[in-house]
Amino acid sequence: MSELSEETRLRLLLNAVRDYAIYLLEPDGIVASWNPGAERFKGYSAAEIVGQHFSRFYTEEDRAAGLPARALDTAAREGRFEAEGWRVRKDGSRFWTHVVIDAVRGAGGELVGFAKITRDVTERHEAELKLRESEQRFRMLVQGVRDYAIYMLDPDGRVTNWNAGAEAIKGYTADEIVGEHFSRFYTEADRAAGEPERALAATRAEGRFEKEALRVRKDGETFWAHVVIEAIRDEAGELTGFAKVTRDITERKRAEVELEANREALAQGQKLEAVGRLTGGVAHDFNNLLTVIRSSADLLRRPGLSEEKRARYIEAIADTAERAATLTGQLLAFARRQPLQPERFAVADRVCGMIDLIASTTGAAIELDLSIPADLGWVEADPSQFETAILNLVVNARDAMPGGGTLTIAARNFDAVSALALAGPFVAVEVADSGTGIDPELLDRLFEPFFTTKPVNKGTGLGLSQVYGFAKQSGGEIAVASTPSRGARFTLYLPRVADGERHAAKTASVDENAPLPRRRVLLIEDNETVGGFARSLFEELGQNVTLATGGEAGLAAAAAANGGFDLVFTDVIMPGISGIDVARALRERWPALRVVLTSGYSEVLANEGSHGFELVRKPYSVAGIAAMLRRNH
Repeated sequence: MSELSEETRLRLLLNAVRDYAIYLLEPDGIVASWNPGAERFKGYSAAEIVGQHFSRFYTEEDRAAGLPARALDTAAREGRFEAEGWRVRKDGSRFWTHVVIDAVRGAGGELVGFAKITRDVTERHEAELKLRESEQRFRMLVQGVRDYAIYMLDPDGRVTNWNAGAEAIKGYTADEIVGEHFSRFYTEADRAAGEPERALAATRAEGRFEKEALRVRKDGETFWAHVVIEAIRDEAGELTGFAKVTRDITERKRAEVELEANREALAQGQKLEAVGRLTGGVAHDFNNLLTVIRSSADLLRRPGLSEEKRARYIEAIADTAERAATLTGQLLAFARRQPLQPERFAVADRVCGMIDLIASTTGAAIELDLSIPADLGWVEADPSQFETAILNLVVNARDAMPGGGTLTIAARNFDAVSALALAGPFVAVEVADSGTGIDPELLDRLFEPFFTTKPVNKGTGLGLSQVYGFAKQSGGEIAVASTPSRGARFTLYLPRVADGERHAAKTASVDENAPLPRRRVLLIEDNETVGGFARSLFEELGQNVTLATGGEAGLAAAAAANGGFDLVFTDVIMPGISGIDVARALRERWPALRVVLTSGYSEVLANEGSHGFELVRKPYSVAGIAAMLRRNH
């Protein structure tokens, strides 16, 4: 190789290059040399092309425009010409080239020709075209979107571009907003609170930020916006900016507000309907009860009444008063205000203990089918309310089978009740009948107070309300399933607890036959009629009674006697100072003085025990007051 001349080495080098067409031109553009790369690109052999004008590689359009001559003129004048464009192969196909033409001058500076280097960059050119077309389509897409503001932010939060949707939603043109900080779209309060900075910081950390909030248009009007900010990073992971998409959701928010208002109006209407139905039902049932009481009282006033009739009318009054108290209890149970006295008990024992009562309630025409496993769990609930709930379900089932049928009572343990979204464990007691069934459109109303599917005077409509209130107040649920003409199934779910000792508060046993101790009683009652009857009741029981009308009078009487009473029996709901406040004042001054509250008001009964005083529920009886007097405290 060392013996080769420089010219030979150069020729060998040029002939070895196949990725570039490298050849010489005469000053007038005639091809003077031709390397293998030129032959490969353009399809001509050296014999075919040497001596031909290089313009034949150009397209007809470029030749007509004089592009070959301008290229040589530029190279001769400036020493170099560089461009990209279409060229034509021997077979007529086109390819995209990168062309460099250098002027070649002699030792004296005269132009002796041109060196021309051409490279086929068709693949790169097509890729660039596709990229540009894709970018153009994307720009057209973004600019064509008018329902969304789509724009970019630099890493500091300044707007770098702006689409037509952004202009439509926010009111700024691109000239007005590009280069400005995006925080100008926030309310003053949000800017003061640093919301824009927090949004960008969250996007940097998490890669994405999304929120619904108020934003401000150019004219100062606020609007509700759904905002998404995405972080944009380069291949090295460096943050290059943010993509921000904002949608005006003011109409949706307004619709949501209107929908909520309509819902509230509907709920209010339903409440009013329920109140109307409730008051109508209460008035109907209590008027029936009052009719019995008033008629019995009128008959008792008649002279010459036999002892037998007198006893019968007195018994009617007492029995009706008891039914009125039961009705009030059902109302409180529906409202979930009935205070419960929970105990732990075995459900199987409690249900099996009711079988005789259930059988006598259903009658001989109804077959009783029991499925109560011995290993059924325990629950913690009010046993009396539990039995009432089961009996109410049994009575409903009986009434649904006027011609007889089968009543099924089954129970089982559940770990969870997915259909009702209840987390276990639970004990489920199911009462099912083979009767008339319930129309599907009525199922959602079954537990409403005074709603009943029974004929007039065949039910109060409070039985299922009691079951519902008891279940909810005990932390459980009541479910119903029915098919018309194929019966109904009610399932009562109660939380299951571990077996063990009962947790009911233990009360000291009371000897009902023991003589009543004579006590000094301060009776506080704001209603004079009730106070007079209560005073008579205590005096009939041998008590020494001082009656005070109202809380202030009661405190004054206690102070006058310097607390010299054995018992204070006070109503709770009174004008001015309440019975609970009276009790607290008395306890603070005379800690040993026994104070007993009495009330029939639902809120007081629901919070029984929270005030720390004994409570006797209204309506109270002679036996109830006697038992209270006998109890030690």
